Formats: sequence, structure tokens, C-alpha cells
Amino acid sequence: MKKYQLAGIGNAVVDVIARADDSFLDHMGIEKGIMQLIERERGETLYGAMGNRVQTPGGSLANTVAGAGALGLRTAFFGRVKDDALGRFYADAMTNEGIAFVNAPEPGAELPTSRSMIFVTPDGERSMNTYLGISSELGPEHVDESVAADAEVIFLEGYLFDKDKGKEAFLKAARACTAAGGKAGIAISDPFCVERHREDFLRLIEHEMDFVIGNEAEIRSLYQNDDLEADLAAVSAICPLVICTRSGDGVTIVKDGVRTDVPVKKVVPVDATGAGDQFAAGFLYGLVTGRDMETCGRMGSMAAGEVIGHMGPRPEASVSALFKAAGLA
Repeated sequence: MKKYQLAGIGNAVVDVIARADDSFLDHMGIEKGIMQLIERERGETLYGAMGNRVQTPGGSLANTVAGAGALGLRTAFFGRVKDDALGRFYADAMTNEGIAFVNAPEPGAELPTSRSMIFVTPDGERSMNTYLGISSELGPEHVDESVAADAEVIFLEGYLFDKDKGKEAFLKAARACTAAGGKAGIAISDPFCVERHREDFLRLIEHEMDFVIGNEAEIRSLYQNDDLEADLAAVSAICPLVICTRSGDGVTIVKDGVRTDVPVKKVVPVDATGAGDQFAAGFLYGLVTGRDMETCGRMGSMAAGEVIGHMGPRPEASVSALFKAAGLA
């Protein structure tokens, strides 16, 4: 038996969340509904403008790992933080949630711990302004191959593809996992990330990945056929398992050429932060525990549905209890 059922590698980011209206976004020059990378000075300005902050350990893959851990999986996470106040907060919070935080806070690191200022408008849209700091400097030297090899599944965060050292870290982790009989997958992260790294993404998906998870815009951006069906066919031709979330239109899963469509109930989100992350947590919980694709899709959708009902990127209610109530557990 492997020590870990799921290991993730990604940005270790402290999320700082506050409510704001559209006029505030306009006044501060914040583009609504997307993730923007910002410099340190801009981060300090936005942080100072936030009222009633909620602080939580975040990062897309970290949220997924935390969600899967809360469901009962044995988990580990690779990510860099500095030995500063935010870094110690992050490492302690992850450890207290039962996650093996592989990389200890680094004293004397040149860059500070990463942080993301997230402004949530009344329509539930989140506008993320992220200063990556030390997190974006994760490289292969920060990947403990023994941890990756001792994981049933390793899940990679597409955002880290912005630097060559991040790509090298991914390959090292994925190959260590698969060589030991595990499976490797990637979260595409966002369409802009695909635009920057399309060839690398496709090469990785075809030759190194056992599965890929993305939303409709992300899947469509891989091949740019201007036709979701054509894009799904193209991606599923090079990867054994493709999972495409389609917001209120449900989830489409293609495994070894067999398609499963899972409907969802449309709701108006309170805060869409973390919906994709928690979908992945629920889906991967189902995958690791041997459920069929329909059940995996339903688990992912239910986990996402819980998190969009409140502020913050991680569940507040017991998703396990929700699974049991729905007859999924």
C-alpha cells in the first residue's frame, strides 16, 4: 500500500479574501473575473485596500489536496514558502489539516511567501490578484522523488508551467510516480496558461499524463477547433482520461473513448472561488477509491456545489456527509 493516495504539486499561496462591488474594482483598476499576476508593490496596495479580510492557505492544487484529504484520502503537497509569518501560517495550516507538507519553510529565502488578494463581487465572481513570490521558483530540486513514488496519484498545477524549472519539477514528480505504478494528471489551470504553453501542455498530456482536468474554456483552448466536441475528441485521442467541467451544463468525461455526461443543478454562486479545485478533489476521491466515472463526476460536482455556496475556496460543510446523503458513499 502506498503511503499517499494523492500528492499535489503547485503554488503555495495564502489567499486573502474580501467582498467588493464593481465600482471598487473599477476604482482600483482590477479586471473582473480573472486571475492577474501582480508585482509586490501592487500586492501591498491591494492588501491595504481590503476590508474584513479572510485569510486561508490556498493555491489551486493545494485546495484540491485539502479537499481530498478532508474526504479521507492520505495526502501530500509539494510547494515552496519562506520562513516568514505567512509561510509559517501556511505550513502549519496544511499540516494541521493532515496534509504532509513536503517542503519546510525556508529561512533566508530571497522572495516572500506568495499571496493572492481575491475580491468577490455580489454576483459571486472572483477577481484574483496574485503575487507569486517564492512559490513560482519551485524546481526539480524541490521534488522529493521518494514522496512522489509513494503516491497512488500525483496531480500537477498548470500555473507552474510559466517557468522551465516548474516544467522540470513536473516531469520529475510525474515520472517518479508512474515508474512506481502510480498515475499522473494535470489541471490545465486557465485558458491564458494554455495560450502561453500550448505545445508543452500537449506534449506533456500525450506522453506523460494519465488524465487531464479542465473547464470548457481550457479544453477548447488546447486545440482551438472552435467546437467543444472536436476539442474533446482531439484531447481524448492523446490522453486516456479527460474530464471537462461545463459550469451549469454539467460534466463530460471521456475514459478510453467511452463518454459519460453528468448533469448538474444550476445555482447562483455566492462565491465561485475554488469551485474547480473542489470538483477535482471530489472527482479524484472517487477515482482513487475505485468508483465509476458517473459517480466520480457526481462527487466532483457535489464538492464544487458545496464550496460555491459560501465565501472561501474550501468546504465548510462535511462533503463526506453530503456524499452519504446522496447515496454516493
